[in-house]
Amino acid sequence: MLAVRDARDKRSFGLLFDHFAPRLKGMILKSGLGDNQAEDLVQEVMLTVWRKAGQFDPERAQVSAWIYQIARNRQIDLHRKESRPVPEALKQPEEDSPDAGQALAIEQETAKLKAALQQLRPDQREMIEKAYLGELSHSDISRQTGVPLGTIKSRIRLGLERLRHELKEIR
Repeated sequence: MLAVRDARDKRSFGLLFDHFAPRLKGMILKSGLGDNQAEDLVQEVMLTVWRKAGQFDPERAQVSAWIYQIARNRQIDLHRKESRPVPEALKQPEEDSPDAGQALAIEQETAKLKAALQQLRPDQREMIEKAYLGELSHSDISRQTGVPLGTIKSRIRLGLERLRHELKEIR
């Protein structure tokens, strides 16, 4: 392994491969994978050994322990990949245009909301419009208006409570 790590010696790697490949395959087969999957996994593990040979440290682990750990990690990765749920195909939205009844209902709801917004105090209405219609964060509103963040949050909260109350009365 040191010759592979230090000199990228292909002959030494061949000896490592010949020694560990059958043992790894046996270990992988015992875990329940099929023959083809086991062979593919052994190839991946040994390719990783070649690529990461520079990371091998004989002070930290024996060669066999290091290689078997790589194999174990690959098996875990493979198991996770196979047990991951596959997302369902995304449905294409139906191209139906809203019928006249839906369009009328939306217009009526919009008119009710506009009327309820007009009942709010101007400072509350401004904060709600910036947050929900202008799609600004509370921090952005604070920077834009110079109003403290806590005040903005209070105005929005109180304004929304008032809107709920107004919309209940309008219905």
